[in-house]
Amino acid sequence: MKPTIEVSMIVKNGGATLARCLKSVSAFADRIVVGDTGSTDESAAIARDHGAEVIAIPWEEDFSLARNRVLAQRRCDWILVLDADEMLDGSAGAQIRMAIERSGVSAFHNWRWNYMRDTSTRLGFQVARPNPVLIEESRPYPAYVPLPTTRLFRSHPGICYEGCVHETVTRRLAALGLAARFADFIVHHFGHAEDDDMERQKKNDLYQLLGERKLRANADDPQALIEMGMAELENARRPAVALGHFERACRLSPASGVGWLFAGICLVRLARLREALECLQRAASLGMRNALFYQAAGDAYFHGSRYAEAREAYAQVAALGEDSPLSEAKRGASEVHLGSAQEGIARMRRAVASAPAFGELYDILATGALLGGDVELAAETAAARLQMGNTTEFHAELAAALAARMQPRAAGAAAV
Repeated sequence: MKPTIEVSMIVKNGGATLARCLKSVSAFADRIVVGDTGSTDESAAIARDHGAEVIAIPWEEDFSLARNRVLAQRRCDWILVLDADEMLDGSAGAQIRMAIERSGVSAFHNWRWNYMRDTSTRLGFQVARPNPVLIEESRPYPAYVPLPTTRLFRSHPGICYEGCVHETVTRRLAALGLAARFADFIVHHFGHAEDDDMERQKKNDLYQLLGERKLRANADDPQALIEMGMAELENARRPAVALGHFERACRLSPASGVGWLFAGICLVRLARLREALECLQRAASLGMRNALFYQAAGDAYFHGSRYAEAREAYAQVAALGEDSPLSEAKRGASEVHLGSAQEGIARMRRAVASAPAFGELYDILATGALLGGDVELAAETAAARLQMGNTTEFHAELAAALAARMQPRAAGAAAV
């Protein structure tokens, strides 16, 4: 008799995407259970229309508690956990069926592809990659960030979620001595790409609030420290506060390269470049020579006026197969500083063309073009950046100064 599969979900106001998710599992799932944590939209009705059992559960500011309430209703042999803004592709059902027929395995790790609006985004210690469009639903989004997760596991009374945010079952699996392997199926996640900016900020603020609570309950947990450090660095944008969390994580778990990598990134942003490079080299010695490492090292070298080393570091991002317009633009800026103005400006222009909605690329091109002697391009780029919004007083002053420099040239051309 083949093992049965139960899809387990928690949902709140996920009606806009829930049907897409449920359609992607309906062909192979034996049971779908949706825990509704207080929806005010049509989520419950949509779930029932697609054959799901809906149970009302209270939202108690704890993702693990909510997920475990749904898990308490399990009746199948295997559990597959999804969210409303996720889906599986057409090959996943067969891959999951094949995986769970393996004997002696209690859980499977898998990749989660987080789709992004531009190619210069990152999540955690992974940078965005070009989207190969495995599913049609992802076509509008140029990039994705792959991150490992654990979404498929046996219905075992000891397997439960831990952590009020960034919840996981992996520690429980290890504590129980249960074997886990990697499976080939992909969970496709659209939340980062489809949420509007206000909704995404609300979610990030909630995650940070819960992360603070999680850390208070686990003050010596390196993973909780790293999660809180990332929230402070990327959401609150307080690198000095984030650095304290990463440094403590490094002291508690000195053999983990992630803490050293992000400590280095914080130090770059704080302009403590010598210390930054020391942390980054420590991360590299622990196996963290990924695209994010080379981006951070390039920034440290660039801000320290070590342009040849910066150029080589940024080039390594491309050598790893990562399509990063930001790294390419900074590589071009390094080339301008090294005297290769034509080559560097051409590289920066290609970067802007590949991600035309990314404002920082315009800043780099305007500055690099000015340094390289192309005042007209610098003025055009600064003016275009000003039209994009989300600018500072510096952008207005730069555009005005460059426009003023162009006026004598225009007047001279008219006289001729």
